[in-house]
Amino acid sequence: MALAATVLTVLVILIHVYIVVLEMALWQSRGPKVFGITKDFARDTKALASNQGLYNGFLVVALVLGLALREPFATAFLFYGLGCVVVAGLWGAFTASRRILYVQALPAALAFAAQWLVR
Repeated sequence: MALAATVLTVLVILIHVYIVVLEMALWQSRGPKVFGITKDFARDTKALASNQGLYNGFLVVALVLGLALREPFATAFLFYGLGCVVVAGLWGAFTASRRILYVQALPAALAFAAQWLVR
């Protein structure tokens, strides 16, 4: 079960690394296709997307620290990071797109549950 918890957590990390790159560097080129927005909207919201990407980067850092540090810090960082992703995914699904529920919230909830079971 520990391996499954780690694999699920790494999956969440990889999803969020992609989101960071997308929002901070590829917003105007890939953003319109991924999010179904116009190129004009992507241009006008570039700074907002970059800021949002930075916050996703902080979640990545928390999760990486959770996997890299020893106890008791590992558990604190893992549950904080995964909990934030679940809540942000639920909010995003409610306010922006239901797809966020499956892309962000579900993998994080599964990783959270798996981490809970091994601790």
